[in-house]
Amino acid sequence: MKHVVMVPGRTELAGNHTDHQGGRVLAAAVDLYLRAEAEETRNEIVTLDSRGFGTVSVSLDELSPEHSKPGSAEALARGTLEYLKKEGWVLGPLRAELTSEIPVGAGLSSSAAFGVMVGKLQSVFHNAGEIPPLTLALAAQYGETAHFLKPCCLMDQAACALGGVNRLDFLGNIPKAERISSSLFAPEYRLLILDTGGSHRDLTSDYAAIPADMKAAASFFGKTRLRDVEEADFLASLPELRRKCGDRAALRALHFFEEDRRVPAMAMALKQGDAEAYLRLMDASGRSSAEVLQNVYAASSPESQPIPLALALSRRVLGGEGAARVHGGGFAGTVQVLAPAERVPLLRETLEPVFGPGSLREVHVSEE
Repeated sequence: MKHVVMVPGRTELAGNHTDHQGGRVLAAAVDLYLRAEAEETRNEIVTLDSRGFGTVSVSLDELSPEHSKPGSAEALARGTLEYLKKEGWVLGPLRAELTSEIPVGAGLSSSAAFGVMVGKLQSVFHNAGEIPPLTLALAAQYGETAHFLKPCCLMDQAACALGGVNRLDFLGNIPKAERISSSLFAPEYRLLILDTGGSHRDLTSDYAAIPADMKAAASFFGKTRLRDVEEADFLASLPELRRKCGDRAALRALHFFEEDRRVPAMAMALKQGDAEAYLRLMDASGRSSAEVLQNVYAASSPESQPIPLALALSRRVLGGEGAARVHGGGFAGTVQVLAPAERVPLLRETLEPVFGPGSLREVHVSEE
């Protein structure tokens, strides 16, 4: 008997590059879905047919990293399954046809959704749907880091697995999640994602430099992450820190402290329906990412700056009545915009001739 299983993409609302330092994040699942039509089989193989990306087949007898090809969807699937097996969950064969509305490489967590889907299928078919969402997230993260061999944190997978809007605190090994009821100020405002056409696929070194700089700043204080450093100590030590670690590391650490404080403030604004406060904080988050964290374009390719261009055009149209920020990891991919409903047509008229038809799309919070 076939079942339809869905996993949403995600949008980061606040907490840009804070999770890998034990910080806090505000994230939402969105109504762009990875869908699977699946059924059990009898051949001890998990087969995933993905339209446009071919077929992935993983033998349940061959789950160790030595069987994985780094960077492949098969590696991500195998690693997810290995983690679940190690945790004592039942694995079984199945075949699924996957279709996706989540753009690949655009910052909406297509790979995280894929990993969560691999685990969710096992939960639905072989574990009575009882595998907890955060276990699915941890399994997908393990697949990405141990088999796919791409450094990543848990925010993307957690947001896809949990659904809805969640405030996530990464202080411990397993994040604490607080579900927040919010319509993001609908119907007055629209949450929009602009795909600038850039891809994250070739930006691993740019991404890796951000946690490396932050960890360098933390290690200056004898810590492994910035959440364990007192901000007052950081500020008092800035002259020596910049000499030892450089200005970029100092700036990125400063972004962490300020962005980490914004997360609970933005969560409170959502709870209270305070659009003015939320938009002010969203704008500050976006500007900090651009100016302090420095993740809006890759220094290795200065001629390509779609994110700064998208931000500048969006803010020009909004005229201070909405907010725009880099979305997710940065350097390429997407920009997030929260705009008054009446400004959406002009945003579309301004942005789509530059970034392509259909590049601006409205998204809604998914409770899946």
